[in-house]
Amino acid sequence: MSERDGTALGSFPRARADAEWMNDLRRERTAGPRMPHQQSVDGPAGDSTTAVHGGTYRDPTTGAVGTPIFQTSTFLLDETSYDAFFEGVTRDVPIYTRYGNPSQWSVQEKLALLEGAESALVTSSGMAAISTTVLALTNPGGHIITAYDVYGGTYNLMREDMHALGREVSFVDAADPVRVAAAIRPETQMLLVEGLTNPLLKAPPLAELAALAREHDILLVVDNTFLSPACLRPLDLGAHLVVHSATKYLNGHSDLTAGAVAGSRKFVDRVWAQALRLGGTLEPFSCFLLERGLKTLAVRMRAHDENATGIARALAAHPRIAAVHHPSLPDYPYPHLRESARGYGGVVSFEVAGGDAAALRVMRALRLPRVATSLGGVESLVSMPFNTSHSSLTQAQRSAVGIRPGLIRYSAGIEELSDLVADLHAALDGPEEEDPCATE
Repeated sequence: MSERDGTALGSFPRARADAEWMNDLRRERTAGPRMPHQQSVDGPAGDSTTAVHGGTYRDPTTGAVGTPIFQTSTFLLDETSYDAFFEGVTRDVPIYTRYGNPSQWSVQEKLALLEGAESALVTSSGMAAISTTVLALTNPGGHIITAYDVYGGTYNLMREDMHALGREVSFVDAADPVRVAAAIRPETQMLLVEGLTNPLLKAPPLAELAALAREHDILLVVDNTFLSPACLRPLDLGAHLVVHSATKYLNGHSDLTAGAVAGSRKFVDRVWAQALRLGGTLEPFSCFLLERGLKTLAVRMRAHDENATGIARALAAHPRIAAVHHPSLPDYPYPHLRESARGYGGVVSFEVAGGDAAALRVMRALRLPRVATSLGGVESLVSMPFNTSHSSLTQAQRSAVGIRPGLIRYSAGIEELSDLVADLHAALDGPEEEDPCATE
């Protein structure tokens, strides 16, 4: 028994004694990584309880209530470390922070519990989570299906880099299972979709796509950034893996860049191994910030959802608004989301009559939301896709995905709903400014 057994750093899973490495598949994976002094949530528990208590490292020396920050790049090698190398379980033992760190393990366990997953991995950004997952779970010669209206960074990765890396990509309308099915080939390995799309809030039928993936032996990976596990758990609907830009709702305070992957230990271990080679590790202090943000995820998401829903209803009745995109409205074209989601997040998109120039005037007249990219923070943010997230597309390409002139994306924070609505009405009802570039 090594010095670490029974101490704060704990033990690691071992193979079954009667299993042979080369010709016996009875080696079992454990959930985690998980340390003996990490807090577990036994039995059924609500999201808020899980978010506060799940995964927290209870320090046996100081009794610290919160997880300490293990701000170190490396750890002492001992018998446990060498055994981990021999057994192939270096993900479960503190050896080097790029491999794993107690700060990472605590936040990963909390996220895994929230997503209903066996394991999770945190990365240095949402794009690190997506690119690492795709490279880990597809091969050269393989084929990937994704949506043509995924996040711009994902779209560029699929369009610009996958071909050079030997993968072919097909872009489809992921909300239409018939079109997804038509795109499947014998070499298709992954279906990558978003639970709720940016900026039009389309909702692919995840349960149907999961059944399709199982039928054709394809991995279904769902980007759950816009909803978070407080609103939707794609793994419960049959997805194999969930990815996040943890920069957004999971952290929730606009002060961190991070990503996350959650799913079965089998798949997350493969993503972890790829992350070792690509190097997109999340450092300990950022893990502390992310774990702190996750503790309030459930209560923040209720406020985000209430505000976005209230804004959507207020805007739907305004004469200067041409269209409102939000799942709470009766004309929302993806009713299956209501059957699986417990909320819709904090984003509402709307089109101002008069096109982009009119929308820019309204956006500049707003006083509470900040004009900035990103979403999911406690403060409201507002932007226009045509000159930010989708500026690389031509007007014809934007029209093809449904982004019409005058579209504003509003990320509702947790301010008072009445203040946000009053601010929107003031901006919409104010006098229209003359365009200094206009000509007779």
